[in-house]
Amino acid sequence: MATLQIRINDDLKTQADALFASLGLDTSTAVRIFLTSALEHDGLPFEVRHKPIPADLQQALDDSRMRKNLQGPYRTAKEAVDAMLED
Repeated sequence: MATLQIRINDDLKTQADALFASLGLDTSTAVRIFLTSALEHDGLPFEVRHKPIPADLQQALDDSRMRKNLQGPYRTAKEAVDAMLED
């Protein structure tokens, strides 16, 4: 039998232990379940993706990539800050 050692944040370990205990499991058993499920799925047993970006932020990102609706260039940092504070 092999031993698996990992380093994790103390708070994460405490919270995970409590969660698994509430499910009637210890953390070692939960990790074994995860690894078994990963093998059965031939990958991670859950979807891995980015969090959705809010529409207004996505629009700002798209605008900056397309160089639309941009302000400036500014000659000084004060000009840039003043422009950001305008309504």
